[in-house]
Amino acid sequence: MVNLVLNENMKIFRRARTWILIALMAAFVIFGNFVMWNENKSAQGEGWQTELTQQKEMWNDRLKNSSPDDESQTYYKEQIEVIDYHLEHNIRSEQGTMWNGINESAGLGILITIFTIIIAGDIVAAEFATGTIKLLLIRPANRLKILLSKYIAMLLFGLVLLFTLFVVSVLMNGILYGFKDIGLPLVSMINGHIVEQNMVLNLWKTYMLNGIATVMYVTIAFMISSVFRSSAMSIGFSIGILFAGNILLEALHRYEWSKYLLFANTDLTQYLDGRPFQDGMTLSFSIGVLVVYFLAFNLISWLMFTRRDVTA
Repeated sequence: MVNLVLNENMKIFRRARTWILIALMAAFVIFGNFVMWNENKSAQGEGWQTELTQQKEMWNDRLKNSSPDDESQTYYKEQIEVIDYHLEHNIRSEQGTMWNGINESAGLGILITIFTIIIAGDIVAAEFATGTIKLLLIRPANRLKILLSKYIAMLLFGLVLLFTLFVVSVLMNGILYGFKDIGLPLVSMINGHIVEQNMVLNLWKTYMLNGIATVMYVTIAFMISSVFRSSAMSIGFSIGILFAGNILLEALHRYEWSKYLLFANTDLTQYLDGRPFQDGMTLSFSIGVLVVYFLAFNLISWLMFTRRDVTA
């Protein structure tokens, strides 16, 4: 099994496309963090209290101009409470520090999903397109092991991108801001209470929870690649689902059954700030829903890959 995974990794990393994707990942992080650093110069140094005071005025204005039944009122009030906590306890916000760029870089996790989908959509279909599937099937390993090795190799590529994102982000922001405020706590509102969290731990929570969404969308691409043996279809359809999911959720939010949709549960970071897609949803509920989808997608991949004729 190990040799099969190593073989699949060799196929992935000997392609120029793979290194282009990794380079693009690093380039996006560097460019994005440089732009953010340039825009947040006013919040750097000792000007953070002034910056927070201005932000508090902005949230107060929005609160005054919102209607009493506006659901955003709760959010505005929470932001004001968090700012007051920063000022009262003399804890600077992460804005204007290296943590601002590093935390914002977590949002680039969508690139990890897209780039891994590109690999996943091609990893099975390309074997049929080039005819190399026959060389795999004459090996003593059964089809399940072959399929599993491809799936593991695909996930390992996603981990390489995640590692690239984290390392480049830390180094870039460390160079831009200086490696100061490394012990700065993250002050946030969770379930109506202000808490101080470890910045590094919260960052990796975000990475790992975002990684669950990546695994689900990549598994869809892998399934389509196994079923239809078309790289273009699996990549295009999976990326389409990735971007169309939020639009669909907005349209179906008023229906209680929408909480069972895949898209409503892929973003597990909604539980970090206590704002689930629908009232009553919990982390364990979303994990349970995702497990069902995950098993279904992989079962379809296994059935179609192991039982269909692959001599063509």
